Amino acid sequence: DKLVKKILKLIRKIVFTVFLLYGYNLIMAPLNLMIPINLITVGLITVFGTSALLGLIVILLVIF
Repeated sequence: DKLVKKILKLIRKIVFTVFLLYGYNLIMAPLNLMIPINLITVGLITVFGTSALLGLIVILLVIF
């Protein structure tokens, strides 16, 4: 029972992360500041939350 709840919570976080990245990419597409949706970015944001998204944005701005 606890394992099923933990798996559902993880799946919910992953789905939220994908939608968050997709929304960010839609908003920032005109500025060409898109973060790819792949296992690394989804994993980082799922584990570390929005601070990872902000970190990825900073890295994107510094590199490009």
